[in-house]
Amino acid sequence: MNQPTQNILFVCSRNKWRSLTAETIFKNHGFYLVKPAGTEDSTRIKINRGLLLWADLVFVMEQKHLDRLNQRFPNEISTTEVVVLDIPDEYQYMNDDLIELLKENTKPFVDLS
Repeated sequence: MNQPTQNILFVCSRNKWRSLTAETIFKNHGFYLVKPAGTEDSTRIKINRGLLLWADLVFVMEQKHLDRLNQRFPNEISTTEVVVLDIPDEYQYMNDDLIELLKENTKPFVDLS
């Protein structure tokens, strides 16, 4: 039986390591459309209203990212499920430990099997 596609947004600070790694490991799964974004001005892809409205589910790496979203976009995230993954900014892109944390911490919400 086919699952409907779910739009997932991964958010970190600069969209350089954590959210970009998440996009890489989740993007080829048929049931999920995945986009990354960052909260800082110097980010590759900056979080915006459109991305938040697009997302069915938002994963933020740290509580500070959720705090920033609540401050900047309170209306846009009021009806969207947002999950704090508690993954600190201490991993490089595609780090094995980061990949394992992303898979483990998202397991209750997404199925990668």
